[in-house]
Amino acid sequence: MIKALVAGATGKTGYRIVKELVAQGIPVKALVRDAAKAKTLLPPEAEVVVGDVLDPKSLDAALVDCTVLLSATGAAPSFDPTGPYKVDYEGTKNLVDAAQRRGIEQFVMVSSLCVSKLFHPLNLFWLILVWKKQAEDYLRQSGLTYTIVRPGGLKEEDSEDKLVMAEADSLFEGSLPRALVAKVCVAALSDTAAHNQILEIVARPDAQPQAIADLFTQVNAS
Repeated sequence: MIKALVAGATGKTGYRIVKELVAQGIPVKALVRDAAKAKTLLPPEAEVVVGDVLDPKSLDAALVDCTVLLSATGAAPSFDPTGPYKVDYEGTKNLVDAAQRRGIEQFVMVSSLCVSKLFHPLNLFWLILVWKKQAEDYLRQSGLTYTIVRPGGLKEEDSEDKLVMAEADSLFEGSLPRALVAKVCVAALSDTAAHNQILEIVARPDAQPQAIADLFTQVNAS
């Protein structure tokens, strides 16, 4: 039986992942730094555990009884030039190491479109894409079963646009609702076609509607 830990659970994408897990009937722990904030934001079915991706001991404790880990962490905008390194790389590295120690069966990581493009405007913000790519590489080399989801620009509102999915370094522009990112992350937990894959996703009004499982299969076969 799947039991999930969500890191970054009170973030804008993370809390949607928690909600989607709950909607799918999957037991979930929410890793948070602020328990009071979590209780006002997250569904009551989620078990709140206090910890920090920069505190490895707290991660081991949080992962007890969990079988999968979903990470939607990300450095908040700030004037701290070390933020992306600490959160996007060092924090993910700590999660990967803890997942290895606890025998986690699958690690789903929310990354970003264009992480392989060094000369991208987002890298002006303390090399944020560079550190996300380093974190991806660390996960891929860990030996864990992984799914890396690279979404385009993230929208708060839902839309009727259809999901588009492609293999690594195929999509370079586009956006999609955060709720759709959450659906892809949770769907990846029960579909072996999503294992050990990098999935780039956007949504477009003119795309053909396809089931997420069919899109996984197409990327897996490419």
